[in-house]
Amino acid sequence: MKSFIEYSSDSDFPIENLPYGVFTSDKNAQKHIGVAIGEWILDLNIISRLFDGPLLKSKQNVFKEEKLNAFMALTKPHWIEARETLQKLLDVSSPALQNNAELREKAFVKQTDVQMHVPVEVGDYTDFYSSLQHATNVGIMFRGKEAALFENWKHLPVGYHGRSSSIVISGTPIHRPYGQTLPVEGAAPHFGPCRLMDFELEVGAFVGGPPTQLGERVCAKDAEDKIFGFVLLNDWSARDIQKWEYIPLGPFTAKNLGSTISPWIVTLEALRPFIVDNFPQDPTPFPYLRHDDKFNFDIKLEVDIQTEKSPVVTTVCRSNYRYMYWTVKQQLAQQTVTGCNLRPGDLLGSGTISGEAADSFGSMLELSWKGTKPVRLSTGEERKFIQDGDTVTLRGHCLNATGLRIGFGRCEGKLLPAIHFQE
Repeated sequence: MKSFIEYSSDSDFPIENLPYGVFTSDKNAQKHIGVAIGEWILDLNIISRLFDGPLLKSKQNVFKEEKLNAFMALTKPHWIEARETLQKLLDVSSPALQNNAELREKAFVKQTDVQMHVPVEVGDYTDFYSSLQHATNVGIMFRGKEAALFENWKHLPVGYHGRSSSIVISGTPIHRPYGQTLPVEGAAPHFGPCRLMDFELEVGAFVGGPPTQLGERVCAKDAEDKIFGFVLLNDWSARDIQKWEYIPLGPFTAKNLGSTISPWIVTLEALRPFIVDNFPQDPTPFPYLRHDDKFNFDIKLEVDIQTEKSPVVTTVCRSNYRYMYWTVKQQLAQQTVTGCNLRPGDLLGSGTISGEAADSFGSMLELSWKGTKPVRLSTGEERKFIQDGDTVTLRGHCLNATGLRIGFGRCEGKLLPAIHFQE
């Protein structure tokens, strides 16, 4: 397979990827759905009539929407037909788009000439806690080695309901939040700007398929058809606010200040060549959480920090999605085991992804070990947590022995000073 659109071998967006996103441009302020190919975007609004396969011929209107929800609400066979149509249209042997100069002029736009938007109307957002090493690290810090994991952790995917309204697209700045903290144990709480701002390296999975009904369950073995695609996710975290508020019900304002996602949704079909063994699970999960097929992914993940004082970037974390203990199928099964209904566009966050090596820890809380081991940057500066003016960038890609690379683009956010609180 070879595209008539040229791109470098290290491009995140070859013809084997074709992730979906939503964009506007100076020439057109209306939001359009597109797919990334090399440095370009193919505008699906413009070419919607070319989706003339047996399943999509009567569904072409979904490509004229301003969000991806209507397309995501179709079925897996629809998604596969769309992917096959796009690959055929972009193939060097196909004349339909390649030889139509007028259509090409309208349908392609440079990625550098657009503004990307959150591509989905996110109805609900659940953040899980599914990396064994991350959960162990945090447990050791706050409870000691003997009680690192809570009793329930290896029996079910632990999660909490997040705030979908504050999910933002890469490039959106985040302000340091105000909140209550307890700087000194045993003393009175304090109200003011968060002092311990952190990133969390996560991968988010978007739910697709027709909505389920209240009372309907989706077991792990049947969950694949409900998984549309994946994005990078930085679940910004105010650690000192979190420590004071999370008992007994878990994170709240420490997490609702903003969660950044990468702009392109990489489909399950694009990631299929990179499926790897699932993390060994002991004890064996309950039947509703079991699936026999492999459904973990070799996604190489990195986190960069750039300070406001220097253009020099420091990679502080190198991790991998394959470190997930609970798969996204199991997360979805846990979400619905009570009969909770799903809607296309719901987002499931993986939780912080950490490996065993010290430089694979997916948060500053772990990298600096609760602030006791400052992280030295390439500039000579040190960081225990994120400071005002720092830009945090998550990057992710898959790469196999044949040289096939599937990337996610950048998930970037700059931390701005707190907005003064007016009493």
